[in-house]
Amino acid sequence: MRNGMHTDKERCVRAVQSKDARFDGWFFTAVLTTRIYCRPSCPVVPPKPENMTFYPSAAACQQAGFRACKRCRPDTSPGSPAWNERADLVARAMRLIGDGVVDREGVPGLARRLGYSTRQIERQLLAELGAGPLALARAQRAQTARLLIETTPLPMAEIAFAAGFSSIRTFNDTVREVFAVSPSDLRGRLPRNTVIAPGVLSLRLPFRAPLNPDNLFGHLAATAVPGVEEWRDGAYRRTLRLPYGHGIVALTPRPDHIACRLTLSDMRDLPVAISRCRRMLDLDADPVAIDDLLRTDPLLAPLVDKSPGRRVPRTVDEAEFAVRAVLGQQVSTAAARTHAARLVIAHGDPVEDPEGGLTHLFPAPEALAALDPESLAMPRTRRTTFTTLVRQLVDGTLHLGVESDWEESRTRLLSLPGFGPWTVDVIAMRALGDPDAFLPTDLGIRRAAQELGLPSTPAALTARAAAWRPWRAYAVQYLWATDSHPINFLPV
Repeated sequence: MRNGMHTDKERCVRAVQSKDARFDGWFFTAVLTTRIYCRPSCPVVPPKPENMTFYPSAAACQQAGFRACKRCRPDTSPGSPAWNERADLVARAMRLIGDGVVDREGVPGLARRLGYSTRQIERQLLAELGAGPLALARAQRAQTARLLIETTPLPMAEIAFAAGFSSIRTFNDTVREVFAVSPSDLRGRLPRNTVIAPGVLSLRLPFRAPLNPDNLFGHLAATAVPGVEEWRDGAYRRTLRLPYGHGIVALTPRPDHIACRLTLSDMRDLPVAISRCRRMLDLDADPVAIDDLLRTDPLLAPLVDKSPGRRVPRTVDEAEFAVRAVLGQQVSTAAARTHAARLVIAHGDPVEDPEGGLTHLFPAPEALAALDPESLAMPRTRRTTFTTLVRQLVDGTLHLGVESDWEESRTRLLSLPGFGPWTVDVIAMRALGDPDAFLPTDLGIRRAAQELGLPSTPAALTARAAAWRPWRAYAVQYLWATDSHPINFLPV
């Protein structure tokens, strides 16, 4: 089921009547008689088909005058998988809107980052999503406001500012229009015995089932950089560099959600922090569609059946991951962590962790550009790779953010000294978010392929993997999971 599903009324009606949660976020059901919009899995009795109409986004529903259902809370459903599966203009725009760019830089800033005119951006978003960038950003502000109202003791004026509203009046009007209740009514619905620690937000991050947390959290824990990341008491914790300040997040896998505990130095960073954590954990993926395709290969099918729902562990900071990929070239995981930890202590910004354990933000490219290359404990050729990467990240020659064009970024990376196909593809998979990135030269992949009876030479394995497209990055996760050896970053 791809984007545009909202135009197929028959399929949408079937999904609503079966309350199929897999389609939450793919489309929204607006009920003409009640003027309420819902997610497909809403628990209420489905309306008559003739009273249903369908929209591709919550913003389009709101723009058409529908209010969010109080039962299923459609504004909190998982995002459409399409925005992380594609690299076209609309998908890149949606990733940027999710990262808060419209609130910080306006629609002109969004257009500037994408290299298109504001009219082109608005026309394409309206055609595919039924809403322009301002309406999409407004819907996100409404959701942020609701989260802050329900999870913090902040005064309403501060919530309005933190959520990105220009005035209290606009905040009040938007909340009433979207949720059909006032901000004070939303807060009044909280249980009276709810205890909220100052500065700490406790949220639930939804996902489409199934989700297998083993490789997802296992990889993040195994590669964690001391001071920046840690695994503690069943939670992955890390520091976050954010547009207005910094944060610390703790993410704990639960059967039906990811528990997210956020501490932010500036509440305006809430939507960005959530967006980046969801992206890191690949929570908007469509695991049923992915696994169904991979099962068509009889040699992959047993791996999928054994542990369905594997996700691709990604990153909250694309530049950080690219730097770490270079630090990890041709060394073990332990050595890569040691290299990164030294950089963190020498050049990272210190932060206060109320729970202890985390000490720094990972150094920004600007800080790394100022270091003495001779201080890097690595071969001279890799120092050149490191300094060239950092310089291009700083001067804007290389873009790895959510707005980046995947193929353009790959071409730019391959032109840098010391960047071979393996490094480029691991950055494409984990930083750029390309779901089809593939690592046929990876030693762990080749070993797993050989044990399964798949071709093990890069060329033959690539040919066999053509049938796994566009989900080869997920096939990589299933293959890696068969290898009990420590993660090694050997190829370049």
